[in-house]
Amino acid sequence: MLPLLLIVATLPLAVCENTPVPYQPSANLPLSELVAPTAVARDSFTVAPPLRQPDSLRPCCAFGHGLRVRALGIPVPLVRLDNVIDPTLLGNHGYNGGTTGFLGDLLGSDAEKLGIVYTRRGGFVDIAHVRDSADNALFLFSQIWPRLGQRWTLDMGPELADRRLVFEAFDLPARAADRYTLAAFLAAHLSFQLAAWHEIAQWHGYHTVPGFSEEISAFSPEDLYSNVLGARLGLIIELQGEASSRQQFSASLTRMLPQALNALQSVSPAETRENFDKLDGCWWDSEARVPDKFAVLYRSYDISGVRRPLQPDFETLPPQDLEVPYSWNATPLARYAQLRLYATDQDDALPPPPASGYWTPADFQALADAAARADALSLLARSVASADPTRAYVPPSTELCHRRPSTGRRRLQ
Repeated sequence: MLPLLLIVATLPLAVCENTPVPYQPSANLPLSELVAPTAVARDSFTVAPPLRQPDSLRPCCAFGHGLRVRALGIPVPLVRLDNVIDPTLLGNHGYNGGTTGFLGDLLGSDAEKLGIVYTRRGGFVDIAHVRDSADNALFLFSQIWPRLGQRWTLDMGPELADRRLVFEAFDLPARAADRYTLAAFLAAHLSFQLAAWHEIAQWHGYHTVPGFSEEISAFSPEDLYSNVLGARLGLIIELQGEASSRQQFSASLTRMLPQALNALQSVSPAETRENFDKLDGCWWDSEARVPDKFAVLYRSYDISGVRRPLQPDFETLPPQDLEVPYSWNATPLARYAQLRLYATDQDDALPPPPASGYWTPADFQALADAAARADALSLLARSVASADPTRAYVPPSTELCHRRPSTGRRRLQ
């Protein structure tokens, strides 16, 4: 019975193991279209009727490859998580596909694939985060469009705190295409805010599988850039008029995701693994076991939806910034809608909320900064307690690594 429990406990991260399924993008998504923050719809298109909220987030991948596993505090022998995926073998996207992605990876079907890809312009990209934010953009778009300009509240369910999207009443733009664009902008903007809160919630102990900590994933270097990429892809699909149904949206994302990765200059699985190896002991620790929090050594605590990817020092190409919309015709989108997080009896790990009784995205950076300070102290204590000087923590103000001849691991200089 215990071996079965150990295997089940590792499944949330084991889904990143992939069986190749042939798929090739037919054309490239222009980089200019991927990054344009001010693109608008040329018309008002048919929008999917209000969709059901995605049941859950897809299992994301721990940063690194060939990771060993610990479950219920016990090392699991013979199990390693590769996490690396071929950017041309991503399978068919399925809206609300957390379960289909899980089964696709286990059974080798042509369902969507999950894993991490290295891109030369965008750093590491976690495909689960991309898919989740794209799906949330569609879900929110389908909910916002029929009620645009009305005052109403959308309950998103608990994630340590009760998540509510509060929409304000306002006069609608005169042009139908402008109304359509504004709804799509709001959907992409709020999709990213939900993703940013998820990082904060994970750091404070939120988890989906009882007894299986997700703190390892909180503020992982690739997470929020991947979420912005997903929100932008959802926005592009909507602005192109390809969101009339979840089936049309899924087909569009199936086509567009490999193109977007190609625009960011994605590399082969072998090159992704090689780049992970260069950062071993620097950004991650191959000697740790998932879900040990400090299997990830380097994190991004920046919560902004205007993102510059984290690139290793060995990358010679310039970073490609991505951003979600923050305004419409010079009016902040927060004027139209706001994410509010209300305290619950599950959030003992969170600090007290503001006087309003709820947190908003205006509070997110302070929460992330507090997490950064706490992690720095934990890593410092960890290095002091270690008898191995090569494992000593150095704050990542520089990411220079060098090879340690005895093992091939890499660490900060």
